Amino acid sequence: MSKSVTPRFSRVIIASALVVATHTSAATGFAQQSVPHCQPATALASIPELQEGSGLAASRRTPGRFWAHNDSGEPVLFALDSNGRVAGRLRISGAAVDDWEAIAVGQCPAGSCIYVGDVGDNEAERKRITVYRVTEPADPAGTATVTDVFHATYPDGPHDAEALLIAPDGRLHVVTKGDTGAVALYRFPSQLQAGATMRLERVGNPSPRGNKDRITDGAVSPDGHWVALRSTDALMLYRATDLLAGNWREAGRVPLRTLAEPQGEGVAFAADNALYLVSEGGNKKQPGRFARLTCALTP
Repeated sequence: MSKSVTPRFSRVIIASALVVATHTSAATGFAQQSVPHCQPATALASIPELQEGSGLAASRRTPGRFWAHNDSGEPVLFALDSNGRVAGRLRISGAAVDDWEAIAVGQCPAGSCIYVGDVGDNEAERKRITVYRVTEPADPAGTATVTDVFHATYPDGPHDAEALLIAPDGRLHVVTKGDTGAVALYRFPSQLQAGATMRLERVGNPSPRGNKDRITDGAVSPDGHWVALRSTDALMLYRATDLLAGNWREAGRVPLRTLAEPQGEGVAFAADNALYLVSEGGNKKQPGRFARLTCALTP
């Protein structure tokens, strides 16, 4: 006849199990509640006009439209449809191209504006970065004039950057690439001053992954709940309330190597939380590439 477990020993077992369960829940509860499920990315098109495709942003004015650009050459934006077809060329009057690496679309006094980030700095030697603001047009072709020019410097010296984010409150943020130090988040002052050189503020500590990811673009979801950052071979998802506060708690990661992108560069959220990607062409002489993936993202 087997002996029964004494009540005291049972209480110890139960208490230990509760401690383990509580610790596990605290450590993984966030992940259990918010890890997004993403389908593998699918290549959609090759785009000859984007041999040096660098930035991508979804229109707020015209559903299904995206704005993209090269990182050098003429100050031109390309309007793309959701299949990667070029619907128009928009020349930006009043802007110069040093190293255009990022683009974002957000609210502004005019309603909806395009922000073009001339923030690339491969040698980490620029005295300041520049962001051009343009009222988003309804017509995908023609000319749009810069309405405001914003300059900024980093508090800790020059950095190379390729990601421009617009927070739900409209504040501009820059995520550094990681080539000149650890990946880090910086934000503009809440009140932008056109024509002046503003000082950026670093938000929180650098990424705990250091410079392993090399961030080539970023985007905020239309509902303001999510931030996507991409590297050349992966897409990282964060809760906006976490990342924009300087907390690098990653909620999900999607490998992009199956796309075989020559150099993965851009990412944008569509209205349905689908994500679109753009890549440079091989050796900057081949057509750029356009891809899509869908993720189940809860608020």
